[in-house]
This record gives sequence, C-alpha cells and structure tokens, in this order.
Amino acid sequence: MRKQREAEVFRITGARQSLADDVRGRQRRYVISMLIRTLSVLLTVVLWNVQRPLAVVTLVVGALLPYVAVVIANAGRENVPSLPSSFVPAPVRPMLGAAKPVTESQDGDPDGVQADRS
Repeated sequence: MRKQREAEVFRITGARQSLADDVRGRQRRYVISMLIRTLSVLLTVVLWNVQRPLAVVTLVVGALLPYVAVVIANAGRENVPSLPSSFVPAPVRPMLGAAKPVTESQDGDPDGVQADRS
C-alpha cells in the first residue's frame, strides 16, 4: 500500500491527443493543402488566356502554399493552455491547532487555578 503523499492522480480530460492521432491529423491537413495547391495550378493553366489577373493570383497561391503547408505540418504537437492541469495533488490532512499557552496567575499557579491555602 502506497503512502497518500506519493499518490499521483491524473485527469483524463486534461490528457493530450495521442501521437498517432496527431500525426494522422497533420498528414490530413498536408494532403488537403496539396490538393488545394494542385487545383490552384490547374486553375492557373485554364485561366491564363481567359482571366490573366486571376491566373496570376492562383499561381502565387500555388507557389506559396507548399511552404505554408510544410510549416503547419511540422509545427509540432498542440498546446492545451485552456484545459485544467492534468495533475491533481493529493488532499492535505489538516494539522492540529496549537495548544493554549499555560498562563500563571499572580500567585504562581498555572492557569489561574488557586488552591485552598488554609
């Protein structure tokens, strides 16, 4: 049996996303970004002779999107500042209160109790 001071309790609601789920999500975002880039390059080819200013915009998006997608994919795991801490400290046992100080009466008796001196 472990001592209560050594017990560590973790909340599951404060746990981070699993590494496999995190990697899967980053891969999904990267693939979606690359699909948008492919569509952008295809739109550039189709619109080049029809609407040249729009074609230039799609060309710029197609050129910049790979860099942005790689930076986002390699950003690392998420930080969860809004969730509560995952560590719950063990409850603290209350201490006993301090004892009353012993006071002496004028006669030298503790607590002011005077004995019959007859």
